[in-house]
Amino acid sequence: MKILVAGVGNIFLSDDGFGVEVARRMAGATDLPGGVDVGDFGIRGIHLAYELSSYDTAILVDAAPRGGEPGSLYALDLSEIEQSPRPVIDAHGMTPDAVLDMVGMVGGTAGRVLLVGCEPATVEPGMDLSAPVAAAVAPAIALVRELIEEALHAEKAVALGGPDGSGHPGGAGDPGHQAVHEDPGDVRKAGRHA
Repeated sequence: MKILVAGVGNIFLSDDGFGVEVARRMAGATDLPGGVDVGDFGIRGIHLAYELSSYDTAILVDAAPRGGEPGSLYALDLSEIEQSPRPVIDAHGMTPDAVLDMVGMVGGTAGRVLLVGCEPATVEPGMDLSAPVAAAVAPAIALVRELIEEALHAEKAVALGGPDGSGHPGGAGDPGHQAVHEDPGDVRKAGRHA
């Protein structure tokens, strides 16, 4: 199984650089499972669109304004969201749904795409993260690692046929991912404030 962790965002717009900072900190980790790649895609949407076809699961990390407290983290399954409002700021012109649209335009097919988003405090010009968003970087890394482990666990269960033959580790109706519930909106907010 191949998993991509992709930090996206514009480092010149304060908290929009959140995903890039998470990717930067994770890039040097030596304890990630085999088959996991971490990349800083910044504002290179077409590059990311090409890359998505090469992975079974992609975890995009970005600023995600959803009306919560600055520093709040969210985990969304973009593969299951249809016709949803764009879940992240548009200042860098590379929202995850726009990237997913580009995958088809470049002739590719995306696997499962998750978003770990952080509620920004500001996206005004500047190169520093706000205090609550900076404090959310370490918890976001922990959340990304949890999602990686759950994706690997789900893949193993599918390979074994799942406990009920459905291919899902938790049985029929379970989305196969503890952090992603049936509600395609805010799925991981409780207890994730920085």
